[in-house]
Amino acid sequence: MTFTLRKLASPRRLGALAGSVALCAVFCVSASAAPIALPHKYKQQGHLTIAADATYAPMEFIAKDGKTVVGADVDLGKAIAKKLGVKADFINASFDSIIPALQSGKYDMSMSSFTITKKREEVVDFVSYMTAGTSFYVKAKGGPKVNGLADLCGMSVAVEKGTTQAADATKQSQECVAAGKRAVTVSVFPDQNGANLAILSGRAQVGMADSPVAAWIVEESRGQFKLTGESYNSAPYGIAIPKNSGLAEPVLQALKEVIASGEYAKILHKWGITQGGIKDPAINPAVQ
Repeated sequence: MTFTLRKLASPRRLGALAGSVALCAVFCVSASAAPIALPHKYKQQGHLTIAADATYAPMEFIAKDGKTVVGADVDLGKAIAKKLGVKADFINASFDSIIPALQSGKYDMSMSSFTITKKREEVVDFVSYMTAGTSFYVKAKGGPKVNGLADLCGMSVAVEKGTTQAADATKQSQECVAAGKRAVTVSVFPDQNGANLAILSGRAQVGMADSPVAAWIVEESRGQFKLTGESYNSAPYGIAIPKNSGLAEPVLQALKEVIASGEYAKILHKWGITQGGIKDPAINPAVQ
């Protein structure tokens, strides 16, 4: 059985103007009139090379043409780049390879649904741009009930490599064993599509993903998946930027202008993720 993405039906986009106006009242702030100072390197090259793991819809995924990276992160990245006076070139990359590649200078930055953590802040800088938690999803028919991490003892879980969900499931398995319960069987896949297929094929019972992504997976599954339990650990998403690049502050200022203009609210409304919107982006705001 193949799990494929299909284009959302029109209800998400109905009333976009009215919805965007209302959201702007929540998220919009005063725009800055001062020009944003972008380091010469980026001005000279005229673009920002932005890495994204394009298997994480609706944040980033491959369009029907089979090659173009699209999604909420892409729209936001393009809007930020425009404020900086450059173009945004999105490159598809495996999630676990992105931070090392940023450190080596391969990419200028990444927008790929990175949950900001203290550990990640040690090696790259982040500019927060929305929030998300983790949700559980299972087969619609016969899938187990999962209310929280503690319920995973003795279950098989499918997660994407390098994600906070992979770390959470592995840690929970250790806690299960310490409590005298059965371990969690954690299957780690190179991308989210692989995790989805594992659940559909019965090789895993439970999937874990960021809350907007899990909701999208369920909606796009045509009744094959359902959410179970409540999401947990809401935390900020961050734009990942190499240390000492001089890019974090300009990106922060550009994002503030995107929010102030109302475009931020429109993008979140377009992709059905308005619940994750923020008003006060910041550099390296992790508390965990």
